Amino acid sequence: MARTLSVTALEGIGEVAAGDDLAAVLSTALAPLEPRAGDVVVVAHKIVSKAEGRVVALAGVAPGPGALALAARLDQDPRQVQVVLDESAAVLRTERVLIVRTHHGFVCANAGVDASNVPGDDTVVLLPRDPDASARALRAGLRERLGVAPAVCVTDSFGRAWRHGQADVAIGLAGLRPLQDWRGRPDAQGRTMRATWIAVADQVASAADLVRTKDAGTPAALVRGLGDHVTEDDGPGAAVLLRPADEDLFL
Repeated sequence: MARTLSVTALEGIGEVAAGDDLAAVLSTALAPLEPRAGDVVVVAHKIVSKAEGRVVALAGVAPGPGALALAARLDQDPRQVQVVLDESAAVLRTERVLIVRTHHGFVCANAGVDASNVPGDDTVVLLPRDPDASARALRAGLRERLGVAPAVCVTDSFGRAWRHGQADVAIGLAGLRPLQDWRGRPDAQGRTMRATWIAVADQVASAADLVRTKDAGTPAALVRGLGDHVTEDDGPGAAVLLRPADEDLFL
């Protein structure tokens, strides 16, 4: 039977500030779509970070010697570089762009620190401290308000080592199986598949990004049609998507 997948941007969310009840905001936006238990709510991390107060005014940041040296080399604001360093467990590359490993274990540019779509000048948004915990809390809040528990996927845009452009990936997850392992199964010709390991959560994140768009003020979307990937329990989260450092060919 053919599978149908629908992705719908959530309207009317508006600007989110520290302390806002994000589950309540999302519940109101979801209500017209009559959410179901097998749905997935995909949320850009920025509104999660803003609600959690993960916003830094650069006016209060004093860059250290390391930040000053890197900023001069990369032609960046040394205050923002200091914030990136504070959010990093290790600096991996400093050619053209600052590539780091965050305290979460993400390998990405600038530790996810970003100034786009942030109200006010000289202000940056950080990643949530624990994106999987954020996703679990949002799912619990949606369950309380809606009577159903759609999965929750918190996303961010990552570059790709082998390709131009960015794509959204899952950085926090609750109630969605992150991976689908086809290794060891036969393909259509009966040959055993050796490497097919599908990043379901990242594909959901990217699909949602196509309808959310960066300039439309729609930081969340509802994905419907993936009920067989949605679980009653919250599951292992997005942390299982991280490749161990000793397996990373680029480190």
